[in-house]
This record gives sequence, C-alpha cells and structure tokens, in this order.
Amino acid sequence: MQNNRKPLLAAVTVFAAIILASAFNKPGERTQQLASAPHPTTDQKIQVAILLDVSNSMDGLIDQAKAQLWTMVNTLGGVHCENKANPKIEIALYEYGTPRNDVKKGYIRQINNFITDLDSLSENLFALTTNGGDEYCGHVIYSSINELKWDANPNSYKVIFIAGNESFRQGNVSFTQACTAAKGKGVIVNTIYCGDRQTGIREYWNLMGECGNGSFCNINQDHKIEDIATPYDDEITKLNEKLNTTYITYGARGEEFYQKQQKMDAANAAMSKKAAMKRAEAKSNGAMYNNSGWDLVDRVGDNEAEIEKIDKKTLPDSLQHKSTAELKVIVQQKKKERAAIQTKIIALNQQRQQYINDQKNKTGGATVSTMETEVERIIKEQVKRFKMNVK
Repeated sequence: MQNNRKPLLAAVTVFAAIILASAFNKPGERTQQLASAPHPTTDQKIQVAILLDVSNSMDGLIDQAKAQLWTMVNTLGGVHCENKANPKIEIALYEYGTPRNDVKKGYIRQINNFITDLDSLSENLFALTTNGGDEYCGHVIYSSINELKWDANPNSYKVIFIAGNESFRQGNVSFTQACTAAKGKGVIVNTIYCGDRQTGIREYWNLMGECGNGSFCNINQDHKIEDIATPYDDEITKLNEKLNTTYITYGARGEEFYQKQQKMDAANAAMSKKAAMKRAEAKSNGAMYNNSGWDLVDRVGDNEAEIEKIDKKTLPDSLQHKSTAELKVIVQQKKKERAAIQTKIIALNQQRQQYINDQKNKTGGATVSTMETEVERIIKEQVKRFKMNVK
C-alpha cells in the first residue's frame, strides 16, 4: 500500500506546484514561460545538394543562385514535421563544367559538404566564377551521392538540385549509374535546365528527373527579377544592423565568423534589395540561422550551464573578466533583445511581401520561371512525401 501512495503523492505535489505558480505569477508571465518551452525534437533531416554548372554560359545562373539563396532558405526554414518540430537543415554545394577542376574527377569540385553554416554557404556562392568546359551531369550527381554523408533515416528529405545546360549524357558516368546510386540512398534528383523546355528534353534533362523520382523543369537563367522598393526596406535594414549587435563571439575563430556575417550582409545588399531583405528574414529564424559554433547566445540557448564550458579568454575584451553569473544575465538580455528584433523583422517582411504582391497585381505580367521559383515550388511539393509541410 505504501508503494502505491508514492506516485499519487508525487502527482499531487506537481499539480499543487502548478496551481501555486499560476496564482503568484505576474500577468503574462505564465504565457512567456510556455512560449519559451523547448521545441519538439525530430530525427528527420532535410539534406539539399546544389550542383551548379559554372561553364561560360552560366553567369546568369550563378547570379540567381547568389541572390535567391535566401528564398530557398526561408522555404526550408518554414518546414515542420508532424510533431511540429523543425527538421535539421544541411546544404552541400558542388560546381561542375570548368577546366579549372581535375579532368580525372569529371571537372567537378565539392565546394562544401553538408553544412548548417549559412554565412559560409553564401560566401561560397559569391566566390563562384564561370569558365568554359565540359558538363558531366551524370558524373557530378554520382559523385555527390557517394561523397556526401546522406542520412540513413528513410523519413528524411534528401534531395539534389542540378542546374545547367548542354547534353545530359556527356562524360563517362551515365545518368543511369547516377540514378541507381540515388535510388539506393533514397535521394530525389531534380533537374533544372537553363533554357527552352523542348531543348532541355532534346538534351535529355528530363530523363534523370523521371529516373530519380524527381522533377524536371526549365528556367530563364538570365532573367533579372525586378527589385521593387517598399516603405519597409529602411526599417528592416536598421533592424538587421541592430540584430548583429546581439551576437557575442567566443572561440578562436569567433571574431572571424562575426566579420563574415557582416561581409555577407554587405554582399547580399550589393546584389539586390530583395536579397538583403530575404537574408534578414532568414536571420530571424533561430531554428534555421543558428551560429552556436561562434555565438554565445545561440550556444547557450535554453541551457545556461553551457556558459561554464566557454574559455573566457576567447570572449570580447569587455566580457573576459565577468563572473559566470554576470555572463548569464548578459546572455539572457541579448537573447530577449534578439527575439524582439527578429519578431519585428518577420512582421515587416510579411508587410513588405504584401506590398510587392499588390504592386505586381497592379502592373500585371506573367511570372518568369527562375531558380528561385522552381526550387521553392519543388520543395513545397516534395516535403509532403515525408510527412512534412511548409508553414
């Protein structure tokens, strides 16, 4: 009888604690506690490999990839699983079709393996240049299948986007070999032909899409998206600058990565207003844009004990002699400040997009397919196969 009373007593104690907490909390305090509760976790991932043709005719494609990366990132950041958790996002980048790279490897180079560091990914895209060569599509797909560490979970969305032109059947590695390898690891292959659709079909770009259970589409890689100015741009820019002040660097390379953040802000702003605004929106999604490897606020998250693991000598000069208790207060202040700024940026970006939509409706005109529009469309369709949805 004594053993049966212990679970009951524990349950009563917990229930009483909840009642007391509700009674003595200040108005709105309990709501804030609920909002800061840990997010659901998931073993599901989204792994995206981007394979870009960098031969001479692909300058427009590279420009679109640079400018439109953040639309893809925001789409991925809006994906959630059945339990409402956000899957971990990893993105890899390859270039192919340039004689700069080793002919024995099919003129292919892995720019980065699967990473979550979005600033480094953006920097890598901005570093791409074109130079004429042979485009071995089957080879680059096959290489990415075998070189990357694809997740073994069958419920993870594993996808390749290969973009370029010229015949899909060039090189010593056939698309059928690549297809077999992709199917073996549950990777979906989507082909994006840069040019006329019928020409893409004549050059066999539709075959890999069909074979890999993916999608074949064509884009106008040279189309320049109209950069519509809105009344919200200046405020978003100022908030983004303020957002950067909430980062606290740590570690041997903390300052280096912080400078990279500023560098990529400037590079995207120089590319277009839209790229800058979309990047600011992405930086406001803490689940997607997370810099725990160099930012103390992201590193700590909801676990203040992480502060005790940090070498204080690697912190900014003004914080090196702070006590652990003082650092905890400072980190919590920065965390709250960041969350407030991110909320404002997200709301303003929604208003900005509505303003742009209204302007487009007034002027009319057909939508032109670009890398941005097609990748966004494909992701939204394909994640549903893995019991995921885009918010």
